[in-house]
Amino acid sequence: MANTLHIAAGLLVAATAVTGQNGSTVGSGPSAAGPTWNHADFEHSPQVYPSPNATGQGWTAAFQQAAAFVSQLTLEEKAQLVTGTPGPCVGNIGPIERLGFKGLCLQDGPLAIREATYASVFPAGLSVAASWDMDLARQRGVEMAQEFKGKGAHIALGPVAGPLGRSGYGGRNWEGFSPDPYLTGELTATTIEGMQSTGLQACAKHYIGNEQETQRNPSGGPNTAVFGGVPGPTIEAVSSNIDDRTMHEAYLWPFQNAVHSGVSAVMCSYNRINGSYGCQNSKTLNGLLKEELGFQGYVMSDWAATHSGYPAAEAGLDMDMPGGISFFSASPSFFGGNITASVNNGSLPIERVDDMCRRIMTPYFRLGQNANYPPIDASSGGLNFFPVTNYLYNFTEGPANVDVRDDHAALIRELGAAGIVMLKNVNNTLPLKTPANVGVFGNDAPDISVGLYLDGDPDLLNIGYDQGVLPVGGGSGTGRMTYVVAPLDAIKTKVFSYNSKALVQYVTNNTEIIHNKIFGAMINPTPPEVCLVFLKTWATEGYDRPSLQVDWNGSAVVETVAASCPNTVVITNSGGLNVLPFANNPNVTAILAAHYPGQEVGNSIVDILWGAVNPSGKLPYTIALQESDYSFAPITNSSALLKTTDPN
Repeated sequence: MANTLHIAAGLLVAATAVTGQNGSTVGSGPSAAGPTWNHADFEHSPQVYPSPNATGQGWTAAFQQAAAFVSQLTLEEKAQLVTGTPGPCVGNIGPIERLGFKGLCLQDGPLAIREATYASVFPAGLSVAASWDMDLARQRGVEMAQEFKGKGAHIALGPVAGPLGRSGYGGRNWEGFSPDPYLTGELTATTIEGMQSTGLQACAKHYIGNEQETQRNPSGGPNTAVFGGVPGPTIEAVSSNIDDRTMHEAYLWPFQNAVHSGVSAVMCSYNRINGSYGCQNSKTLNGLLKEELGFQGYVMSDWAATHSGYPAAEAGLDMDMPGGISFFSASPSFFGGNITASVNNGSLPIERVDDMCRRIMTPYFRLGQNANYPPIDASSGGLNFFPVTNYLYNFTEGPANVDVRDDHAALIRELGAAGIVMLKNVNNTLPLKTPANVGVFGNDAPDISVGLYLDGDPDLLNIGYDQGVLPVGGGSGTGRMTYVVAPLDAIKTKVFSYNSKALVQYVTNNTEIIHNKIFGAMINPTPPEVCLVFLKTWATEGYDRPSLQVDWNGSAVVETVAASCPNTVVITNSGGLNVLPFANNPNVTAILAAHYPGQEVGNSIVDILWGAVNPSGKLPYTIALQESDYSFAPITNSSALLKTTDPN
């Protein structure tokens, strides 16, 4: 029997007295009131220095190996070890050949090895959370890690525990698991344990308070070329202002689970926390992560989230990614040569640099990556963003286009179905029996029309694409698919398997459905015995939603189809507000929230529709009654940010 989480989704609260940000005691027990909000308490993050040295607690043998290795390094080699460099992977640490160290390969992301050929695209974290199934979550971690390792990656940039999901508008909520910190913590831990059981390093991200994409990075000033900001004064990144109790009980909770599970690395986030940047915040890095939680691994920056040299290192940052201040070249860099110079001029103690290096090398030895580790797939360099002419080191590469998919499609299909939630089912509509006239409608039903890599066309990142199923979201958390099973194709296969003379009629153009009378003209005989309507909402890194209704007029599609079809079933990748306008329509007899099932999306949905799998998924989030219910957690207004001259 599956190890299913039997817990109520609710915020865990401390049973002891809690100290507020201003030092006041605010009561005890689960009914204790929080402190009165005072914005001045959050304008500065407390300083916690020095950065605690790793002791190797729990990792003694590997720590000793790391210490012996680091003792042989020159200062320049130590600076090299803590600084990213151009190479074949999305992140690279250069080799130190005289010691037999071949470097490190870091690859996105939380549901697939993003930039790779012949690799699988697994269900998103949101689908895993909706399954509430620990065994499937762990096995997903194992099989993803096998693919990363098979491609020569040492570190996978996942899983995601931040954003936790404070706002329903957040563009990256789907990459993580759930707004409930306990559920996210449990799934984060079991995913890490599964991944690292293969010898791959996992990296928990994005630490911490990374709850919106809008203004996640500074704009203007010297960052204009890197981040696309408008000329003018530097406008700092958004600051997540969080009191001590909320930090511990909500945002920090899943990272505690990550540390307890033995995670190798933690990625610090773009945003500021209480006014201080996430990769230079001594309170969150030194105080909370390394001191309170006893983290023995290393902290890497998100890509271009480093904003200083030795001050960031002293605040707890151990590895700067991708290394150069611009994405594409090794220099100039806040780390690299600046680390060497800072040690030589006395600004940065060499003991801190040694600790940074030991932290990086300890997981490497702990997981046995120093012996018989697969080489980097030679096709990787052509997919990632570093020009080969910018490489400073010779990376060990193996054969190109290694097929690492194995039989992983079976788990992807099973977990994709397990994460589907039945929101409505009346008149015993589901499971379907053997309908001989099936109608399929909506732009999420057909195969993808813009290629199998959702980040391949940068013009689509904000608006998404119209025609084609959406198996997962976009951005660094996506994957390069080798195929996708579209719902329309899976439905045809299923229907014709029991009736070779049956009809599967379809119109997938939403505009055509809404504005033309398709029943009778395009759909005939009419109405079909069952009408399956497929809706989608686009979500991607880099963009929050100004509205939760960005779904290509999905509600209008449902109303149009349901007006002519008394047995309409809606399948949507979002269980959010877009289901509410038609939830009580008597002709809408069933609704499924399919989430992001991965490359086997069509098969996973068909397994639920025809009853091969019992719909056992549960919502890992709350559906509000109306959009205004989300106003307690607004996204900082991007249009105002384009015009402001206020650095904060």
